[in-house]
Amino acid sequence: MRVVSLVPSLTEAVVRSAPGTLAGATDWCTHPPDLDVVRVGGTKNPKTDRILSLAPDLVIANEEENRAPDLAALRAAGVGVLVTEIRDVPQAFRELARVLDACGVTSRPRWLDDAEQTWAALPEPGTRLTAVVPIWRRPWMVLGRDTFAGDVLARLGVDHVHATHPDRYPRVPLEELRAAAPDVVVLPDEPYRFTADDGPEAFPGLPCALVSGRHLTWYGPSLAEAPRVLERALRAARP
Repeated sequence: MRVVSLVPSLTEAVVRSAPGTLAGATDWCTHPPDLDVVRVGGTKNPKTDRILSLAPDLVIANEEENRAPDLAALRAAGVGVLVTEIRDVPQAFRELARVLDACGVTSRPRWLDDAEQTWAALPEPGTRLTAVVPIWRRPWMVLGRDTFAGDVLARLGVDHVHATHPDRYPRVPLEELRAAAPDVVVLPDEPYRFTADDGPEAFPGLPCALVSGRHLTWYGPSLAEAPRVLERALRAARP
């Protein structure tokens, strides 16, 4: 098999589970850190000619991260394209198994079992917090309905206030975000890289949790440690 991945978290899963299979990945595929494959552009603007030059048997994509016209162009050129849809944690495990099967992995990897068991063993949260979860600024955008990251937080006892918004990633004015008065503002370091100096100052008087975007939004080997990493960041934000 020769595989090209257009999804950073799936890139990590394929490298971990099917060494030697990955021929190409996006510029945003940062894990594993020593990944040495041909880079094929961004998730939203992949270089289809470069992908085709790698003669892949399979291109892995995601309905949210990748654009339909790019995937259609690859299919028209005769390349097999597997498109995942992941809106919650259980679906992530099902789709990961499907991806690895398509990549020729015949034995379920240990990391996948460990990750699934970690999430299955989570205790019911003793208390629940409300949160605003920005994913971008200029303009401000937040998690809305039906998102994987929203489900991750909900399983950790954090209910984001825009979970019933008609849009999945709505633009919401900053004044409205502040007025929601959540228990915590969750600021991931991707897709927008919020930092201690870029983000919390917009929410004076509100606790802000700076969290790893990889552990909040990626579905792959990082799922095994995501609950521990995210819970630690959430605890650190609140007195």
